[in-house]
Amino acid sequence: MSESAAPTATEYIQHHLTNFTVGHGFWSLNLDTLVTSAVLGLIVFGVMYSVARRITSGVPGKLQAAVEIVIEMVETQVHDSFHGDAKIVAPLALTIFCWVFAINAMDLLPVDFAPDVAALFGIEHWKVVPTTDPNHTFAMSLTVFFLCIFGNFAAKGPGGYLKEALTVPFGPALAPANLIFRIIEDIAKPISLSLRLFGNMYAGEMVFILIGLMPIYLQWLLGAPWAIFHILVITLQAFIFMILSVIYMSMAYESH
Repeated sequence: MSESAAPTATEYIQHHLTNFTVGHGFWSLNLDTLVTSAVLGLIVFGVMYSVARRITSGVPGKLQAAVEIVIEMVETQVHDSFHGDAKIVAPLALTIFCWVFAINAMDLLPVDFAPDVAALFGIEHWKVVPTTDPNHTFAMSLTVFFLCIFGNFAAKGPGGYLKEALTVPFGPALAPANLIFRIIEDIAKPISLSLRLFGNMYAGEMVFILIGLMPIYLQWLLGAPWAIFHILVITLQAFIFMILSVIYMSMAYESH
């Protein structure tokens, strides 16, 4: 945006919703999404690794207590939803919840903070919330989808997987219809998983941007309550993405 004239409302919104992209077409990369999510992943799991290295059986510190609460919550949800060996699923669920929560929490930063910092380095655009980028949410959901495919083959074998796809739910006599329903079901899972997270976070970011267009006194009056409410939203969206991933994995590993 030009420094000589104040941007219009449309320019302001477009500026905050535009990714810092390199490349063209299919081979373009949203560097702000990749860099922010990678840095947050290193920070979150670096902290958890540090806590694990210093864990004590005595009275835990505040950070260790917080990590233990999160781990116990995730383990409880996995054991309630996944009926099998959770050696892979439990770490996956913990990774999803912590990483998505940290990414979503970037939405609580002032809307002008990241673009202003990026401008100091000559970068025109920088979206600081990767989950407002559908490329990021689709990538995560596709990862879960491929893990579900792997789980299907691991639990049932190629023959059992093919038999299930051709005979459920209408029986072998309607194998083509069963296969069509199975394809639709499998495609719908990653799409719904990614769009649910993207839509909620995008809408929340849009509200923050619209509040940023208001006079300063209204920004404080409306921004603070919305930020407090949004803490629930970012936590809930991380939890929903995690629990749905666990449920999809559970469905894949069920052999009956």
